[in-house]
Amino acid sequence: MSNLDLNQLKNELATLSVFRNLLYKKEMDSFFKFIEEDGLSFRLLRYGEFVSSLALSNASFSEFLKKAVCEDENIYITLVAKGIEIPSSVRKNAERELEIFSRITEITCEDIRAFLGYDGYLPEFENTPTDFKSMYSDRCENVSCFGYGIFTSYPMFKVVGNEIVPVKSCDEIEVQAFVGYEKERQAVIDNTTALVKGSPANNVLLYGDAGTGKSSTVKAVANMFFDKGVRLIEIRKDQLLQLCDIMGKIADNPLKFIIFIDDLSFNKNDDQFSMLKAALEGSASVRAGNAVIYATSNRRHIVKETFSDRATGGDDIHRNDTVQELLSLSERFGLTVYFSKPNKILYLDIVHQLAKRYSIDMEQGELDVKAEAFALNKGNRSPRAAEQFIKSLITT
Repeated sequence: MSNLDLNQLKNELATLSVFRNLLYKKEMDSFFKFIEEDGLSFRLLRYGEFVSSLALSNASFSEFLKKAVCEDENIYITLVAKGIEIPSSVRKNAERELEIFSRITEITCEDIRAFLGYDGYLPEFENTPTDFKSMYSDRCENVSCFGYGIFTSYPMFKVVGNEIVPVKSCDEIEVQAFVGYEKERQAVIDNTTALVKGSPANNVLLYGDAGTGKSSTVKAVANMFFDKGVRLIEIRKDQLLQLCDIMGKIADNPLKFIIFIDDLSFNKNDDQFSMLKAALEGSASVRAGNAVIYATSNRRHIVKETFSDRATGGDDIHRNDTVQELLSLSERFGLTVYFSKPNKILYLDIVHQLAKRYSIDMEQGELDVKAEAFALNKGNRSPRAAEQFIKSLITT
């Protein structure tokens, strides 16, 4: 690329409109400043900053650009997602800018050297020619699977303050990793399939004994349907009062969402109780048509109540109605899935299959005795205990 080409590229980048947010990213900002800088020493300084900024993108300019373009939340992609006709000016601007990004991915280190007129050492970077118009067109046609903005690259999210943020080191567990509980897991998969297809899908309560894989099942199912456009947003119980805002932020998104609440339980006076109750009953104020709630609990009745609560009605003259309201919260989930503690046969079956998966070379009788002893020491049999036992054999 000639000197004139890079200077022209600088002018073209300055006029970005649809993808203007890219100019504020560190990588693009460093590249732009490198081109516009005067003086060889200052340009070399900026160039070093630019190459250094590509570290998180495997030192690849094209990889950075692809991720940045796909994650950009701009007027073009939001109109596509809503099915609204795109103004011709916006379409032309987007196409032109995508062509600019394609040309950028053709820049080589030799082009930089020629631009600088410099024969000394220059740090190198990766760059693979990319057809951005074709790539972006494909993403727009399949926006319900790819999504846009922060939901493009990550399967799981959490709420920090008032913002939905990606979990960058999320649990990558797969459905194939589980042993046992196939019937229970299939019920969750079938419900999520309905969500993806736009069919009526239920809110789901997964309840039962600790260590039986309830939370892992939800995360594995979310990973399973990532390519189908499903994303998981985990919220804590103390964030339930934000549920209305969360639903509002995702209501117009073409993706499907699992709102995940782990280890759910309430005291009878919790303020969050009414918010979850409204969401489960389909209140318009806390409902999004593209979202379902998946919650896990060790309790079938997820509102804690003491015997004294039942024995004394206090000031509540309709005590029985209040008790029934508290206990029936779990009934408001359209689907409840029970994960029971495994019996000895299932527990040992899980141990055997995990031992085979991890290539544990031990006579089955000895394996069973040690597995039972491990469970006895833990206080119960569970899939978690089986996995912990197998891992203890690997590390010894």
